[in-house]
Amino acid sequence: MFFHKQELQYKATPDKPDAVFARKLQEVIGGQYGEITVAMQYSFQAWNAHMPGKYRDMLFGIGAEEFGHVEMLATMVAQLLEKAPLGITDDAVQSDPTVAAVIGGTDVQAAIVAGAGVRPVDSNGNPWQGSYVTASGNLLADFTANANAEMQGRLQVARLYHMTDDHGVRDMLSFLLARDTMHQNQWIAAAQELREEGAEDLPVPSNFPLNKEKREVAYQYLNFSDGPAAAEGSWASGPTPDGKGEFSYADGPTSSAPMPPPTHPDSRFFGTTELPNMMEKAAGAVQDKLHKE
Repeated sequence: MFFHKQELQYKATPDKPDAVFARKLQEVIGGQYGEITVAMQYSFQAWNAHMPGKYRDMLFGIGAEEFGHVEMLATMVAQLLEKAPLGITDDAVQSDPTVAAVIGGTDVQAAIVAGAGVRPVDSNGNPWQGSYVTASGNLLADFTANANAEMQGRLQVARLYHMTDDHGVRDMLSFLLARDTMHQNQWIAAAQELREEGAEDLPVPSNFPLNKEKREVAYQYLNFSDGPAAAEGSWASGPTPDGKGEFSYADGPTSSAPMPPPTHPDSRFFGTTELPNMMEKAAGAVQDKLHKE
């Protein structure tokens, strides 16, 4: 069950209202790598976890914290919008370029739809999507995705930090940056621990039989670009991270296959083919008569 406690994990109070920055802050609420995403991602990973213990408990705990971060940011956005003007006359916009820029930079739906409040959207007003969530049931795959989510999220918060000089906003962002630092390290440590304990390993999924894949191309770097410097990377020679092979480099593909002939779907899909139109039409009529659906 969920229980809401009416206090924040860290203070979220701006020095002054700023409707333009409120819109920017929406990105780390409802964007692809925002707090809604990680809160839902970690929660669904916990619900999809197949074994009890520390990993499942960690997912539940961190998911709950991220919901708290959504609330911190939502509280901040509401305060940034608190004294936003209801409207400005056309004359004021025309005569003052600064006013025009400010009005143009605000999220009009924050006023029209949310009444000077926050919404589950990104900085362009695109609704948050459940497709942002990764929850596969494989903990090594999920923890690796989580580390990426925290890296992308911290990157965006760091950029936002330099887009404002509001001390109160920066103070909250500094807290979120620190938590993102923890979470990046946490997921990397958890992924490593999974491997050390033998619960999962590379390549994911590690319990799929390797003899069922084409092992001759499993560790080949195939250079499909005219940039030759890729051959200098550790992925082009030397031992592989999974410890099961050696990288090799090939300048281009090492295999090829003939292209199959064009497909010919049911004539009632009305695709254009090399067959005469009347023939396609007749074939469709015959199929209709024979009830070949």
